[in-house]
Amino acid sequence: MSERKVRVRFAPSPTGALHIGGVRTALYNYLFARQHGGEFIFRIEDTDSTRFVPGAEEYIIESFKWLGIEFDEGVSYGGQHGPYRQSERRDIYKKYVKQLLDAGKAYIAFDTPEELDAKRAEIQNFQYDASTRAMMRNSLSLAADEVSALIESGHQYVVRFKIEPGEDVHVNDMIRGDVVINSSILDDKVLYKSADELPTYHLANIVDDHLMEVTHVIRGEEWLPSAPLHVLLYRAFGWEDTMPSFAHLPLLLKPDGKGKLSKRDGDRLGFPVFPLEWHDPKSGEVSSGYRESGYLPEAVLNFLALLGWNPGTDQEIMSLEEMVKLFDITKCSKAGARFDYVKGMWFNKEYILMKDNSELAPEFDKILRANGIVATMEQVEAVVGMMKMKKINFIKELWPLCDFFFIAPETYSMEDKFVRKNWGETAAADMSELADLLESLTDFSVASQQTAVEKWVEETGKKPWNPWRVALVGTGKGPDMYELSAFLGKEETLRRLRKAIEILK
Repeated sequence: MSERKVRVRFAPSPTGALHIGGVRTALYNYLFARQHGGEFIFRIEDTDSTRFVPGAEEYIIESFKWLGIEFDEGVSYGGQHGPYRQSERRDIYKKYVKQLLDAGKAYIAFDTPEELDAKRAEIQNFQYDASTRAMMRNSLSLAADEVSALIESGHQYVVRFKIEPGEDVHVNDMIRGDVVINSSILDDKVLYKSADELPTYHLANIVDDHLMEVTHVIRGEEWLPSAPLHVLLYRAFGWEDTMPSFAHLPLLLKPDGKGKLSKRDGDRLGFPVFPLEWHDPKSGEVSSGYRESGYLPEAVLNFLALLGWNPGTDQEIMSLEEMVKLFDITKCSKAGARFDYVKGMWFNKEYILMKDNSELAPEFDKILRANGIVATMEQVEAVVGMMKMKKINFIKELWPLCDFFFIAPETYSMEDKFVRKNWGETAAADMSELADLLESLTDFSVASQQTAVEKWVEETGKKPWNPWRVALVGTGKGPDMYELSAFLGKEETLRRLRKAIEILK
């Protein structure tokens, strides 16, 4: 295995929006591939035509483009192992179905859904396996000519994998070690359906992984029960030498209570569980997404990376490049990871602080325009730079904190605790002096204001800061007063000061 080039894959089904748990699985595959100088494949598993949802495939592709997770080959990327949609690989699978049938490793079953339901009602905990297959209608219990006649008459059938009971099946799991499951608890899984001439997940998955030369299968814990079946299928085809190593990732758990994370948890607690906003074409329901909620993609990836894995240090903030260097699949947790969405918001805040103002400005500019404000990008960047240090988790939270940069206060209310406390008996006179001082300045920069005002404060003992804030803002919020005044400019600063003096007296 060590001599083969590392190749991993992410293979979602286009049945709806991409769950955030799937994003984490894709991220771990990406980190593993990049760390080992390997390749990352994007495959679409769409063999279940009844669950296909229009637009889902495009949604998944757009999600990864937003997140910055890049694939080396696959759907929309191309490559030498295509096609990469399973629905386009029908003829390939038929060849391998025939190989299993010819080798006696699989058999044809004609049982109708009604017959299977009747058997389940008759036998408690019924499963189609070595102990029950003889009582069912299949090519093992029927005469050869009867089987041929049923097929020729167009009778629908499935192909089932013939599992021999009593064997301990070992799954070499990079996270969980040697997982042993006895074959007697496995049922004869359906591998192929004549109704749509498509394989089920189990067969298509194995054949594709083999033909696409996948060396490591990193997937969610929910697929662990399928791993013994997949090991047995590799053996049935004689592909033991190319069998991939497995890693089954821990589940993402609810933020509170028991069980795995679901969309209902997000709806209940107010956080997204999808990377992008999803418009369900069937129900018309709109579900929130991380992108539209104001998360930065780097923050989402950093947050997800540490749900089930950590670098063994106290480091929490790390770039994608750092994650690639530090990632160790064997250090992933076996236990489920609780989805701490509050921590996710903390990550977003930290990434906002690290981002250059010019990168954040376009998003804030959209918010300004939505509120009827047209400003230069230089002004937008300046406001973001002054205000992003405030206690915000998202850029959209800036607007109510800094609307005063663009909209002057119309009234000054003594009902406001800050105004009442800081506009005392001498405030009007003090602000008049401050206005005259500022008006005398030819240079209205931060440094020039600071030099002049602090000299005046030293000479008079006056404390103008809070009344000045009342005049320019109308309440007790905002940045450093010199920065705010310089941003507003001399004319607007003086206009607001004198208006406050006039109204508040």
